[in-house]
Amino acid sequence: MELCGAHGLRLAAEVAGESDWPPVLLLHGGGQTRHAWARTARRLASAGYFAIALDARGHGDSPWAPDGDYSADALVADLAAVRASLRSPPALVGASLGGLTSLLAIGEGPPDFARALVLVDIATRLEADGIARVLDFMRAHTGGFASMDEAAAAVAAYNPHRQARGTTGLRKNLRQREDGRWYWHWDPRFLDHATRSSAGEALVDQERREQAARRVCVPTLLVRGESSDVVSPEGARELQRLIPHAELFDVQNAGHMVAGDRNDVFSNAVIEFLRSRLPDGTLCR
Repeated sequence: MELCGAHGLRLAAEVAGESDWPPVLLLHGGGQTRHAWARTARRLASAGYFAIALDARGHGDSPWAPDGDYSADALVADLAAVRASLRSPPALVGASLGGLTSLLAIGEGPPDFARALVLVDIATRLEADGIARVLDFMRAHTGGFASMDEAAAAVAAYNPHRQARGTTGLRKNLRQREDGRWYWHWDPRFLDHATRSSAGEALVDQERREQAARRVCVPTLLVRGESSDVVSPEGARELQRLIPHAELFDVQNAGHMVAGDRNDVFSNAVIEFLRSRLPDGTLCR
């Protein structure tokens, strides 16, 4: 299906569950697609939630931005447009880039924007080396791969926590072009908006992240990969300082790609959090 983003941009989406169930919006990380949430969406639906997994602009089957705008403001505007189409405020589950977008949308938006926030290995303090490794991986392969096996080998080298699963899942994230090579299914211009610095900035500068976090009043959960090089234990504690009611769940044997590394553990943690915290409503006064 398609949902309407900012200025009429059509965003590809996958849904699971019934539309009158409590909505949960799933936002993937940079360079990923909605398919990263396939198993989690099914689990959420089985638990009684209406799961909506979006392809961000320029990713997956969503169109590339005509003007090349992949700024944080553009992504938040897309999310706000999708939010306006829902019958009730959703819970937001955002991984990496999707988490930053969710954090800004809630922290800078109206009080009823969302009912809960789940940040997946993303926080206000980010480790510069980890961000650099992510961006280096994305930039290293903009020229595509000679084969699916070559792509699988590159992913395995980047993410040793992930069990080898062959090339079946990769086919949803790669497209073969006329030159015979396989390319990631996202707009390389996205990287023009991804910066790096000693503060681990990526798309959103640290001061803006912190200001948004201070205004988060909904139940919040940070799910962190125990072996993550993007969010450190100190980064998790810093988030809890800014969002005092935020809860922390560490996933063992998982890195930055938590939902893919240990999906059962991750999905269980999210569902348990939503079941126990959503009835509480707003936590700030």
